[in-house]
Parts: sequence; C-alpha cells; structure tokens
Amino acid sequence: MKGFINEFKEFAVRGNVVDLAVGVIIGGAFGKIVTSIVSDIIMPPIGLLLGGVNFGELIIPLKPDLHIHTLTEAQKIGAPVIAIGQFINTVLDFLIVAFCIFMLVKGINWLKRDTKEQPEPEKTTKDCPYCLSEIPLAATRCSHCTSVLDAKPENA
Repeated sequence: MKGFINEFKEFAVRGNVVDLAVGVIIGGAFGKIVTSIVSDIIMPPIGLLLGGVNFGELIIPLKPDLHIHTLTEAQKIGAPVIAIGQFINTVLDFLIVAFCIFMLVKGINWLKRDTKEQPEPEKTTKDCPYCLSEIPLAATRCSHCTSVLDAKPENA
C-alpha cells in the first residue's frame, strides 16, 4: 500500500499533471469570461441593430400553435423549441476562445523561436583550381588530378 501511495504522489506532482490542472482551471475561468463578453457585451448591440432581438431568448417553436416567443416562456411550460439564440451565442463563444488560443499559441511560438543566427560551420575543404574537385583545406597536391597546389593553405 505504501508503494502505491508513493507512486500516486510521484504521479500527482509531476510537472505535466500540475500544468494540465492549472490549464484546465484557467481555461474554465477564461470560458466564463468569454461567455459573459458574448452574452453581455457583443450580442445586445447586435440584437439592437436587428430590431431589438434578444439572441439569448431567440427560439424556433416546434409546436407553432402554442404561441410562445421566448426561451423563458418555453421553459415555463415545457414546450419543445430549438434554442437558436443560445446556439448562436455558443458558436460565438467557441470562435472567440479558438481565436484567443490561436493567438496565444502564435505568441508562444514567436517567443520560442530561436532568433540567433546559427554560425556557419568552419570550412574543412577547398576546391582544386585545376579540376574543381573538393579536397582537404591543408592539401598541397590534388588527390584527383595530382596538380601541385599552393604550398600554403587558404585559411592558414
């Protein structure tokens, strides 16, 4: 039993698990903020521009003979409706969250990007001026055409 508890402790405090837990908690809080932005800030002006429509209450009644016009009325009497306004709000929530996550990942990738230029590797070969074959930098004779080269290497 003691080994099981130690194994669980090791699992629970592993960096990935803690990071995931923090991400889920912050994600849940962020989702509530986005839902509030959509429901309380974005949708009211859009509804006003469209003739005073409250998107949260916008429905499609499945029984037209009931004469209900809002989601609240439908919920009071238990009428079957398609809550199209709630669906529109949820789609907007998703799009805003997806865009924010995209921007966050883009920013993290930008920060992770290696901005330093990698130094060019030091040359260890040179071209023979006679046959243009690649030969060691310190060579004084070409191994391909056997031409005598300068006694002094290029980078010495």
